[in-house]
Amino acid sequence: MAATAAIAFAKPAFDVGFATNDLDGFRALWEGRLGLAYDHLAKLGGGFHQHRWRQGDSILKVNHTRTPLAAAPVGGYRALLLAGDEDADLQTPDGTPIVVRRVPGADLTLRAVTADTDAFARFYGERLGLKPDGPHAFRLGESRIVAAEGPAPARAGWRERGLRYMTVQIFDCDGLTAALERQGVEVGMAPRTIGQVRYSFVRDPDGNWIELSERASLTGKPVREG
Repeated sequence: MAATAAIAFAKPAFDVGFATNDLDGFRALWEGRLGLAYDHLAKLGGGFHQHRWRQGDSILKVNHTRTPLAAAPVGGYRALLLAGDEDADLQTPDGTPIVVRRVPGADLTLRAVTADTDAFARFYGERLGLKPDGPHAFRLGESRIVAAEGPAPARAGWRERGLRYMTVQIFDCDGLTAALERQGVEVGMAPRTIGQVRYSFVRDPDGNWIELSERASLTGKPVREG
């Protein structure tokens, strides 16, 4: 099957998203321990507020709700490696490992486990259009995703507790979602609009969630309604 046509990214990095009931714990980690700058608050609906912290060009998104989130299996996205001023081995309030290193090779590295490294490479390299950056590794600017082979990860929802998704900022959410679907990629959520953001979700071969986000503040044009 042919690769997706070259994707125009609206930002030279991807973001990552968590869901939690423990906003204070995340704030203590990102701001108190690591000194990351708070970006802004976005209301997602369904009782979720998204709090955003900056890590280089990437955003660490924390989707917080007061409604108790049930424990859910860990998915394929397992840990983050972050550039920082000191070496530290930390974890989020919900148990996601956060490894901080002074010379990590990128501002943010998302560590994943995959049941099929060939399928992983086809998805992130050919379908999503990230640049190869070593064995089972792909890069977008100063963000990287690196996979190790292991048992098939559990499939879970993107609003379940823990590290649940990554986000790429693009110029045409509807067009890219449709193009990926034609390539056989699973669409997890059809495009929709909240405020000045048009977004959808697709899933990789292991069931991990990838948000396709068309943000007016990055693209310079209004988003489609509905």
